[in-house]
Amino acid sequence: MAESKTNNRGNGRRKSAPIDNSYGRLQPQALEIERVVLGALMIDKDAFTVVSELLRPETFYEPRNQKIYHAIQTMNMQELPVDIITVTEQLRKEGTLEEVGGPAYIVELSSHVASSAHIEYHAKILADKFTARQLIHYASMIEEGAFDETADVDVLMQRAESDLFELSQKNMVQDYQHIDPILQEAHRILMKASENKGGLTGVPSGFHKLDDITAGWQASDLIIIAGRPAMGKTSFALSIAKNIAVDYRQPIAFFSLEMNSVQLVNRLISNVCEVAGSKILNGQLSDDEWIRFDNNIRKLEGAPVYIDDTPGLSVFELRTKARRLVREHDIKILMIDYLQLMNANGMRFSNRQEEVSTISRSLKGLAKELNIPVIALSQLNRTVDNRDGQGLDGKRPQLSDLRESGAIEQDADMVLFVHRPEYYHIYDDGKGHDLHGMAQIIIAKHRKGATGDVLLNFRGEFTRFANAEDASYRPAGDDLGGEIIDSRLNGDDALPPSPGMPSF
Repeated sequence: MAESKTNNRGNGRRKSAPIDNSYGRLQPQALEIERVVLGALMIDKDAFTVVSELLRPETFYEPRNQKIYHAIQTMNMQELPVDIITVTEQLRKEGTLEEVGGPAYIVELSSHVASSAHIEYHAKILADKFTARQLIHYASMIEEGAFDETADVDVLMQRAESDLFELSQKNMVQDYQHIDPILQEAHRILMKASENKGGLTGVPSGFHKLDDITAGWQASDLIIIAGRPAMGKTSFALSIAKNIAVDYRQPIAFFSLEMNSVQLVNRLISNVCEVAGSKILNGQLSDDEWIRFDNNIRKLEGAPVYIDDTPGLSVFELRTKARRLVREHDIKILMIDYLQLMNANGMRFSNRQEEVSTISRSLKGLAKELNIPVIALSQLNRTVDNRDGQGLDGKRPQLSDLRESGAIEQDADMVLFVHRPEYYHIYDDGKGHDLHGMAQIIIAKHRKGATGDVLLNFRGEFTRFANAEDASYRPAGDDLGGEIIDSRLNGDDALPPSPGMPSF
């Protein structure tokens, strides 16, 4: 087989191995339809609104047709009249009139078109041809990379998925709907919700006062759980996961980018069996603890929990795995620990903030696509610790404290902060409530409902949160400080532990 001429594409690119000669075929195109569409746009002032979402200059195959459509697009955006004469003048102003064939070609385009009756159908054909050309282009790049023995296959796969996802997003046209079918769907959801006890319409968190405000974690929502290091974000997430999977037996997926799967399960064991995490690590359990372990470990057996501990997970890998988990295991909720450890491989960004914004937007898109809640943990900036102020509100986190990107606040349907005033030596809320061993879950943003604070019991040594009214949760005289299992970001970015609060 002769060596493909495409091997020499790009300056400085190494030659690939001989590949199939199929790229010698004519690219998908419809030149006659391109001319018909351009002609129709110049005889009907309303035609552009019909095709503006389907067509872009690059949709056209012939370069001069691209320039003409760009001129028509510019004129419509400036609300200028569009006809043969004005388009000719616009092209002359842009310096491209002679490049497209002069006034004669503009006249020729409109001379064979009687009306714009079928312009939407014709535009769809052009859009399909353009998509086919893009697919050929991406396939060619992927094939060339696959023949390159020095290429990283994992990076190549991520790039391929990224390109295809970007292509699908660019070519997705969301049509409008009449209110009636939407009204019927809203009524159906309302009637179904009325049958639920306690008004729960989403996945229950297991924390009663939190569920009273949220009505459960809602489908298609992106929920951000944020806090400074050592506040117990992962413990809170694991407590939610335990409640959902063990108590309510609803399938969940937990993507842990910080801890491996054994470490994560050890923390679940500590939570369920009420055995300190330090003893789970060293195995030095007392007789009573062995009894609690034996009696409770069975609760985790068969629990519908699916754990993925891929480090440096990309949003594209997450999307692929999440789709499969929903399809094969009917996952009801997705949890990610945590957002700032993800990446968007295969895409280029000028700074980390842009990448985090893309990740945040992709997580929201994933929640909508799969129609399940997505809970992502997030770090807060140091501004919380450096903020001046006394009392309970002095160290209270704010939405502006979300780390690395304001897009997180914008994309999230709900933002919750895990805040333990005790960590800052604040033991009273000013209303007579004892804050020893307590944590505030601050609902700072709630797109579908109210905001507010929920007070929960916290036991760090068990990596466990529980309802404040659960009296059995806080044995009398017990050390309420608890402990925090070390986090990768609990180094220079962390606060020193408060007195009486052990850590390991």
